Amino acid sequence: MTNDTQITLTLPEHVEMTSIVGPADSVLHEVQRAFAARITVRGNTVRLSGDPLEVQSLTALFSDFIKMAASGTPPTAEDARRAVELLRQGAFAPAMLREDILLTYRGRAIRPKTAGQKRYVDAIRENTVTFGIGPAGTGKTYLAMAMAVAALKRKEVGRIILTRPVVEAGESLGFLPGTLTEKVDPYIRPLYDALFDMTDMERAKQLIEGGVIEIAPLAFMRGRTFNDSFIILDEAQNTTPEQMKMFLTRLGFNSKMVVTGDATQIDLPRGASGLKHVRRILADVEDIAFCELTGRDVVRHNLVARIVEAYEKAAERS
Repeated sequence: MTNDTQITLTLPEHVEMTSIVGPADSVLHEVQRAFAARITVRGNTVRLSGDPLEVQSLTALFSDFIKMAASGTPPTAEDARRAVELLRQGAFAPAMLREDILLTYRGRAIRPKTAGQKRYVDAIRENTVTFGIGPAGTGKTYLAMAMAVAALKRKEVGRIILTRPVVEAGESLGFLPGTLTEKVDPYIRPLYDALFDMTDMERAKQLIEGGVIEIAPLAFMRGRTFNDSFIILDEAQNTTPEQMKMFLTRLGFNSKMVVTGDATQIDLPRGASGLKHVRRILADVEDIAFCELTGRDVVRHNLVARIVEAYEKAAERS
């Protein structure tokens, strides 16, 4: 006697099966590699049979794929890979991420795409200070920027403050041509790039000129207090413990802080990283969250995730 479960899903009339299984069945193959249950595609139906728990997960997965295709954004193989990872972790249903839209710009929705990213944006919502720690490509700065822009649009804050440490603040910086602003611009350019990717460039420039959005090196933060602000410190692994303390104590009323960094990419010429130091001090302080992102949360080219994973394994062995 078998305990196998069978479920048949029927596609709506306006949804083509090719939009569900992907080009050259790439989406289907991604799912088949992850599950032992049998997936049979025929006509406008998807038949699932096998272990009840696997069939339950596959039903949720393909139901979400059908919704995506019906809305005009059919799933990709990368979407399938991330959805399978979510189901394996058991943290969030794929639909929960798809429906968690942080910001919409020119018809493009910015949302968390992995379980780690979802935990990160939820931590930002729920805490006054959030640390996002992880490798390149995990969306630490980008998602924080989206949350900041959305908060500004909803008038939850009156200003956005974006800052980075300038590591080479001595001789190397002195050799660069131009004024001080021109010298530090290359260091903070990534913040401009992220901002312009989710806000009209002319409007963003007006907000910067009006002081509503401020992008400046960390050294410019000393002696100030930020009320009614959303403050992001990027590349925090390159702060000293003293700089980190200075930054955190800029927090004013009705403000949020997000601190992002990659502890494996420290460029400080000497001394301890403020990002590593701060966790030992503030780990148990209420209203402060530390979120770890990993190679599983990389949303760049697939190869980037594999590179990050290889480095993580090498670090564990050393």
